[in-house]
Amino acid sequence: MMQLTQDARVAEKFDNYPPQVRPKIENLRRLVLAVAADIPDLGTLEETLKWGEPSYLAKKGSTIRIDWKAKTPDQYAMYFKCTSKLVATFREVFGDLFNYENNRAIVFELNEEVPERELMDCIRCALTYHRIKNIPALGLVF
Repeated sequence: MMQLTQDARVAEKFDNYPPQVRPKIENLRRLVLAVAADIPDLGTLEETLKWGEPSYLAKKGSTIRIDWKAKTPDQYAMYFKCTSKLVATFREVFGDLFNYENNRAIVFELNEEVPERELMDCIRCALTYHRIKNIPALGLVF
């Protein structure tokens, strides 16, 4: 069963997002927590701030960060460790279903509907990355 440890600064960060952005970021958080809760032996999920961004860390996983930035007000993103195979694999498996920023992020427009099922697959890969990184396509090819 997943245990969540929370840094109080994360709630403050969510409180400071603009009103049109906050539900979008909260939805990404909801998806991360739902996936984490569904991984039987995940253990502890740590919710903290890294580089000022809400971040999610699991012992056998790769850090996931989510954020919105004022310099790109119509977009928000889910960030992954750029040196991992995660985003390159997502691009290979999901093609243009997502918009990508190099090998570091999946970027969403504020007015776009998030493909939740596929994004949850991406989240699962990140949270279990060190277990699956040597599996072809991170096990995403169905």
